Amino acid sequence: MAKHFDIIVIGLGHAGCEAALACARMGLRVLGVTLRADRIGLMSCNPAVGGPGKGQLVRELDALGGEMGKVTDATGTHFRRLNESKGPAVRARRALVDRQRYAEEM
Repeated sequence: MAKHFDIIVIGLGHAGCEAALACARMGLRVLGVTLRADRIGLMSCNPAVGGPGKGQLVRELDALGGEMGKVTDATGTHFRRLNESKGPAVRARRALVDRQRYAEEM
């Protein structure tokens, strides 16, 4: 039996899960491929979400209906505002999340 998929996502870490979910929400048939099922949704070794650089990406994902911001809110352990004494262009928020809970929630 031949199977047809519109998109194949290789790697199902937190970014791969986000990509697969976005495609599925667009009505595409998605196949996710990963080496280890116990690592689906797992973040890299740095459990920080946000900051001056990544914070913009998180806000864009959130605006497009992504899950990263919601899952971060649900699994965050520490939340901090950065660069408050500096100008608005470099101010940011950062959260540290529980990596295991993040993967389970994702």
